[in-house]
Amino acid sequence: MASKGAGMSFSRKSYRLTSDAEKSRVTGIVQEKLLNDYLNRIFSSSEHAPPAATSRKPLNFQNLPEHLDQLLQVDNEEEESQGQVEGRLGPSTVVLDHTGGFEGLLLVDDDLLGVIGHSNFGTIRSTTCVYKGKWLYEVLISSQGLMQIGWCTISCRFNQEEGVGDTHNSYAYDGNRVRKWNVTTTNYGKAWAAGDIVSCLIDLDDGTLSFCLNGVSLGTAFENLSRGLGMAYFPAISLSFKESVAFNFGSRPLRYPVAGYRPLQDPPSADLVRAQRLLGCFRAVLSVELDPVEGRLLDKESSKWRLRGQPTVLLTLAHIFHHFAPLLRKVYLVEAVLMSFLLGIVEKGTPTQAQSVVHQVLDLLWLFMEDYEVQDCLKQLMMSLLRLYRFSPIVPDLGLQIHYLRLTIAILRHEKSRKFLLSNVLFDVLRSVVFFYIKSPLRVEEAGLQELIPTTWWPHCSSREGKESTEMKEETAEERLRRRAYERGCQRLRKRIEVVEELQVQILKLLLDNKDDNGGEASRYIFLTKFRKFLQENASGRGNMPMLCPPEYMVCFLHRLISALRYYWDEYKASNPHASFSEEAYIPPQVFYNGKVDYFDLQRLGGLLSHLRKTLKDDLASKANIVIDPLELQSTAMDDLDEDEEPAPAMAQRPMQALAVGGPLPLPRPGWLSSPTLGRANRFLSTAAVSLMTPRRPLSTSEKVKVRTLSVEQRTREDIEGSHWNEGLLLGRPPEEPEQPLTENSLLEVLDGAVMMYNLSVHQQLGKRKDILAELTKSQKVFSEKLDHLSRRLAWVHATVYSQEKMLDIYWLLRVCLRTIEHGDRTGSLFAFMPEFYLSVAINSYSALKNYFGPVHSMEELPGYEETLTRLAAILAKHFADARIVGTDIRDSLMQALASYVCYPHSLRAVERIPEEQRIAMVRNLLAPYEQRPWAQTNWILVRLWRGCGFGYRYTRLPHLLKTKLEDANLPSLQKPCPSTLLQQHMADLLQQGPDVAPSFLNSVLNQLNWAFSEFIGMIQEIQQAAERLERNFVDSRQLKVCATCFDLSVSLLRVLEMTITLVPEIFLDWTRPTSEMLLRRLAQLLNQVLNRVTAERNLFDRVVTLRLPGLESVDHYPILVAVTGILVQLLVRGPASEREQATSVLLADPCFQLRSICYLLGQPEPPAPGTALPAPDRKRFSLQSYADYISADELAQVEQMLAHLTSASAQAAAASLPTSEEDLCPICYAHPISAVFQPCGHKSCKACINQHLMNNKDCFFCKTTIVSVEDWEKGANTSTTSSAA
Repeated sequence: MASKGAGMSFSRKSYRLTSDAEKSRVTGIVQEKLLNDYLNRIFSSSEHAPPAATSRKPLNFQNLPEHLDQLLQVDNEEEESQGQVEGRLGPSTVVLDHTGGFEGLLLVDDDLLGVIGHSNFGTIRSTTCVYKGKWLYEVLISSQGLMQIGWCTISCRFNQEEGVGDTHNSYAYDGNRVRKWNVTTTNYGKAWAAGDIVSCLIDLDDGTLSFCLNGVSLGTAFENLSRGLGMAYFPAISLSFKESVAFNFGSRPLRYPVAGYRPLQDPPSADLVRAQRLLGCFRAVLSVELDPVEGRLLDKESSKWRLRGQPTVLLTLAHIFHHFAPLLRKVYLVEAVLMSFLLGIVEKGTPTQAQSVVHQVLDLLWLFMEDYEVQDCLKQLMMSLLRLYRFSPIVPDLGLQIHYLRLTIAILRHEKSRKFLLSNVLFDVLRSVVFFYIKSPLRVEEAGLQELIPTTWWPHCSSREGKESTEMKEETAEERLRRRAYERGCQRLRKRIEVVEELQVQILKLLLDNKDDNGGEASRYIFLTKFRKFLQENASGRGNMPMLCPPEYMVCFLHRLISALRYYWDEYKASNPHASFSEEAYIPPQVFYNGKVDYFDLQRLGGLLSHLRKTLKDDLASKANIVIDPLELQSTAMDDLDEDEEPAPAMAQRPMQALAVGGPLPLPRPGWLSSPTLGRANRFLSTAAVSLMTPRRPLSTSEKVKVRTLSVEQRTREDIEGSHWNEGLLLGRPPEEPEQPLTENSLLEVLDGAVMMYNLSVHQQLGKRKDILAELTKSQKVFSEKLDHLSRRLAWVHATVYSQEKMLDIYWLLRVCLRTIEHGDRTGSLFAFMPEFYLSVAINSYSALKNYFGPVHSMEELPGYEETLTRLAAILAKHFADARIVGTDIRDSLMQALASYVCYPHSLRAVERIPEEQRIAMVRNLLAPYEQRPWAQTNWILVRLWRGCGFGYRYTRLPHLLKTKLEDANLPSLQKPCPSTLLQQHMADLLQQGPDVAPSFLNSVLNQLNWAFSEFIGMIQEIQQAAERLERNFVDSRQLKVCATCFDLSVSLLRVLEMTITLVPEIFLDWTRPTSEMLLRRLAQLLNQVLNRVTAERNLFDRVVTLRLPGLESVDHYPILVAVTGILVQLLVRGPASEREQATSVLLADPCFQLRSICYLLGQPEPPAPGTALPAPDRKRFSLQSYADYISADELAQVEQMLAHLTSASAQAAAASLPTSEEDLCPICYAHPISAVFQPCGHKSCKACINQHLMNNKDCFFCKTTIVSVEDWEKGANTSTTSSAA
């Protein structure tokens, strides 16, 4: 079989091994003495010299096989492996027990060594156990989440809550929480990170168990292990959802072997010895050259050695690879022998020399090994390389990563190897994106950051928009020196990282090479096919974690891809003056509608591709000269064929050349176009590639190109780049687009994929730096060592992820999304077809610009910042309640974004700048009844518009939290108040319009307030009962959180009521309105209930507040009492006298009213005597007078005036009240006399109760009969007046 090795023209069959003596005397074999010297140089070894009898014979190709057999003999001890070993039970090949040794749902790799958690806390053990001796295995940590790794016995029983280390006779190390586990837990070891290797060691002779992290011992973890009859320990792991690891029981060389401990799986010792000896022979061939003319051997450097076709050398290599080739298919030997050999070449020589030697080695592999042998070898080689790169520690000079990348580059420079790996390995078997990732070190001392950045500095907390903060101090000379020294250290770090990034870019340049099409497809077009599949997996498998590329990998891959893309783009421009520079790059619009690029099942703005092709086919024909084949429309939309387009009889197969269709002479349609199955298979896939019926002449303006979709695998280079009059990807150019192409069409597809990558997961990674900054801020005054550590980690993140250029990219993406949404909105109902991620990206990119890039970069510095804020505000205001948007998650995201927007002055001013009709529509949607929508978020938006205007509502911190939780000042809910009088006026105007707007809105608010406060009271009762039990109790943190949320909701609903009463008091006090009296009575009832519950002496509320439970910090007297006080002051003090009297009478008429509750507000146990001054408040009691920093003197005076008024009115009411018979009281509330009768059932109640009931229900209280009308009723009256029940 002829070899396809680059630069080789030798036939393997000419040098196959044979025992025929005639074949050994091939023309060109050197004379016997020189041959003997050459073979002895190659096959002799001081350690493994052949027997003396053999050594006396001259070596030639006749006795070389016998000599090789003796050379490769190994001792019996080395030969006997793979058998049972004392102290170990189970199969010799150790894997994870996926048949019975697991608990929970787990995903196990094909090699049964990798595992991913797919349930709450899944557990799995190995197939082999040990009961005697010293053993170890290694675990490669792929994610740094919650896992417990160690050993267990077969008797251990696990479940979804208890894993390894949670039961007797199971022991585990948890590097996430830095603890060890054996029923109980204590601190142990160090924190692990993704990319670390944990070694698990067990000594059953001494009964101890220990762990190592990246080869460094963490000390003995457990002693006195149970041993004896029936006690054997299995390697085991428990891991939570989406966490992943890979085990190495010994199938590959251990990264960190420990003296005295053996791996669970024995290494192939005999084969390892043979492979090392054969490698020595192979190295000898590469260092010796024959000089037949002079009859001598010449020493040669490996980088200068060349295979010159000498039969002696070829036959020698053939004998070596006859034994070596089968060994190079084994994983262990590839990593232990071949990998070590190639890495040694890379480490010792220059990059050029290393690439030359690796190229020669790969040529020889392809020449002397069968193709399947080379392919297996290369597959294992690349898997080992990727594993080494991923799990290598970050050393100061990044030397390990550099060596692995240089070897990868050297292998990929070999054209045949590159194409095989690209076609079959890099994207199919491996996650090759790992090669483009630079992991962040968790331990800065190991990465050498202390030496690189000896002086640390951290950005001071900037005055974030809307926050109340002290003025920023000027930078001192010392601070300036520290900052500059820190920046110089960051620059040094950046230069080291740039070396690695440049190597990663070189890898992508090789994969994007389109000049290597000798005898096959160029690398770039293979890459395009694999890249598109990679995007499809990540686009369609968002919930399937094993298929996803981690976002941190995707970020690095995106940046390297852009660098390589721009390199080839500008290179093409250099040789084609009419092309464009990469700075002017964009995707021509025809790429989106000509079907040449695969967009999978991603929604288009207008809906499914099949729908768009049907509805917009006339536009495609008139603007782009594209006609969709009628059979395509029939197969996807089940439409009839056009009458003038009858399909021709089917052909047997697709013709090799595409056909031109146009003009008056239609050509026969090939059979492959007549298959309805093809269309149905792609019915819901916006597939891809379109097979052009390529014209071989320029089309006139009246001619159309007919297209049909194909799978991406069927595309050729011509389908992408085009040829002659075929425009490839640019088919269907609209008149507005230039005739000259921007660049090579294949690069346009790469750019399109890069844009899609950003949408898939890059944004997820942008918030990581914020986590470090937040932790840095918390550590600033506490841990100086941790502060330095985080400062250096922050430098690493800046160097690898963030920059001013990346901020501009995100800003550009935000503006693109805004334009897309604005144009989509104009399409009316078709706006529903837009993918949700456009709105998500608009919201998230604004959040990223605002929060993630500071304080070094500020969003305010971006061009067109104010205009962009206004456009985003208009989108949020219009679409948070858009009926065309039905997804719950996206609607919640829009609501939360709007709530955040109105919380800051700059963004709130942007909301006020949008057109008036849009502002009014937004407020109208906010006032819509709260049923069946996220009313809590809507209510918080209204509260933020009022905050700063209400009674005692100007604080930026809750007063009782001021001395306890200073870090809470960073929470968005505690921003400096920035009320909007403009939006408040819109709210007032809307509430005065129409008879039903205000009642329906206020009915919703009052209903929700009743629910929220009742839920809060019920929960604090349960919390109090749990706290008073003698036994030890733990209150569920989730219950505490829900309780605090209900309290916050109650306060915010009270503030909305305060705003409503302040802006439009006539809704409650103008009793000419049919619902005003009923609303006022309901309000008074709720206010009295709240006051009574909160102000009672030594009551439940007091006791829970005194406990100060974590999670209930916001629960206190002040926030809820000042909200209630604000409503009462507005009703009883600030309004006209007539309205005040109405409100006073309703409040006093409520049976729950207690004057003592009003006195409580000013710290008085009892109401003062008429005409006497208020005594000084008791400091031990709650009093509004104690909050002079938050409540003005005028407001306090109004409270005192209200108390005096209610004291007087209460006394007058008590004197004037007449006793009422119990029979005449309303049977619902027992507070008011009966005043209404229901028809047709005749039951009675007071008007307040029935009117409130009819707001929500039309059935009678008592008999459930539908109420038709309500009539006034007076005892002893003979007539009644009828009023409508509706």
